Amino acid sequence: MGDLRANYTFKKRGIFYFERRVPADLRKYYFKNKIVASLRTKRPQIALKLSNQLAGKLDLYWSSLRTEKFGELFCGQDLKKGKVSIYGETVTIMDALHLYLDLKGIGKGERFRRYAYRSINYLVRVSGNKFLHQFSRQDANLFRDTLVKRGLVLGSVKRNFQTVSAIFNLALREKGIEILNPFSNMIFGKVKEGSKRLPISLDKIRLIQNQCYKKDDDIRWLVALLSDTGMRLAEACGLLIEDLRVDADIPHVVVRAHPWRLLKTEASKRKIPLVGASLWAAKRLNDNKTSNLAFPRYCSSSHCKADYASSTLNKWLRPMVPKGCVVHSFRHSFRDRLRQVDCQSEVIDQLGGWTCYGIGQKYGSGYKLETLLNYLVELEVSE
Repeated sequence: MGDLRANYTFKKRGIFYFERRVPADLRKYYFKNKIVASLRTKRPQIALKLSNQLAGKLDLYWSSLRTEKFGELFCGQDLKKGKVSIYGETVTIMDALHLYLDLKGIGKGERFRRYAYRSINYLVRVSGNKFLHQFSRQDANLFRDTLVKRGLVLGSVKRNFQTVSAIFNLALREKGIEILNPFSNMIFGKVKEGSKRLPISLDKIRLIQNQCYKKDDDIRWLVALLSDTGMRLAEACGLLIEDLRVDADIPHVVVRAHPWRLLKTEASKRKIPLVGASLWAAKRLNDNKTSNLAFPRYCSSSHCKADYASSTLNKWLRPMVPKGCVVHSFRHSFRDRLRQVDCQSEVIDQLGGWTCYGIGQKYGSGYKLETLLNYLVELEVSE
């Protein structure tokens, strides 16, 4: 174990992990001072090999960052004439990322920052941390092809391009650099579509809810709460106990922004009447509270771990649902179930927190809880 420790590894629950401190001069590129990654093996020899490989790649990457940093002192200068080049202030893509997060990341939460870092890191691995004026359409095409080779489907490829393009545009605008954005108006050609998320059928929902009643723990309370409210997983994971108004005349859940979990859109802020399995789950959470947070397993006062919850819930659901169904499928099913009782689209949008695109739909304060409850009760009875 001592030899492995010298090669940046440690062991946790039988699994080897890679751990290395970020050099002081490069910490501005990272949120934390350490890099930790699971090596996904229990075998010391494999862990040693993987650790050495990761350490070598990190050394090369850090060397490239230092080279780019050194180049900033000279790139963009006409050394013979002593004049600044037409590109004005030189900006690397990593500089653009930090500018983007400083201006756009305020109040957006860890997930927003993580996604931005991930997209730019994908690009840096392909083209390096170049200055903005050095990127070309060839870099964009190579970036697209590399993402496809990684197995990303069309939706994921587009999201990465949208993030990179937004970061690029903001830096150009803020720094007054007049060049074209090579990542805009990208042609994606025959990039394969992702599999469509399927709704969960009513009989499967009833089976899952019955299993929740039997298991009767916090994981099953989360599943049950989602099943009859149509909430997004992050919305539910980030709730406070006080957001579950089980003693109100009309029991309901208040979906609102919190410092540890913001909402996807303005329309996501809403109240949903609690019925069926969701009302049962809310009562169980209230009766068994150990924190002001509804789900302390998946949330803290600084961070909502919805991705972690998704993995756990999907693993439990998998044997009970058809292929293609995941925990987010409850949300698809919720909309379908409301359609079956002839619920108006405006009411469905309000219950699910979906954005309304019609101008008239944005007027007024929306439907009252009584009206929303009538539809959800009808939904329960009709099934």
